[in-house]
Amino acid sequence: MSLGIDWARAWILRSADVIAENRTTLTTLDREIGDGDHGENMDRGFAAVRAKVDGLADDAVPGDALKIVATTLISTVGGAAGPLYGTAYLKAAGAVAGQTELDGAALVSLLTAARDGIVLRGKAEVGDKTMIDAWTPAVDAAAAALAEGRSEPEILAAAAEGAARGSESTDALVAHKGRASYLGERAVGHRDPGSVSTVLLLQAAADVAADAS
Repeated sequence: MSLGIDWARAWILRSADVIAENRTTLTTLDREIGDGDHGENMDRGFAAVRAKVDGLADDAVPGDALKIVATTLISTVGGAAGPLYGTAYLKAAGAVAGQTELDGAALVSLLTAARDGIVLRGKAEVGDKTMIDAWTPAVDAAAAALAEGRSEPEILAAAAEGAARGSESTDALVAHKGRASYLGERAVGHRDPGSVSTVLLLQAAADVAADAS
């Protein structure tokens, strides 16, 4: 089953819900090793996104929805998260531009472009204790699922599971980017908040796809 604008719209709305539900958790995580504003910033951004989703044109395609997320997050989310996630959604939108339905290959392209956008913007690598530690295993797991001939919902589920494993791995890492890098060894034992919000967003994509299947 391919996924179209209804899935993209539902993914965005589910994302807004789960970010709101986990706002305090994200803020607490960020308070331990960062500025303490990740939850508030992400919630504000996705609340603004939610308000704009209903304005999508009747003939909109998934890339149009992703572009709205990108521009809204860039303009409303403070700190590093706005530019990083905004770039992710913008690159994802470009990867599937014009496609009305997204098959497994398109989903892997979308996820890969999003990850590469974050790398381009933030210059982080796996092991730096950032959201890339969740995004890269998510992309790898999605690509593996595609190679195995899995369905679109299964590809997204694999991505979410990969992200969760990657997020957990940040507990043991010393940070090399952002404010957390100033803490040195003191950051060990704390989970990167950006990796956690990544898991929430990718799990939302998987859940909506599963609901539609």
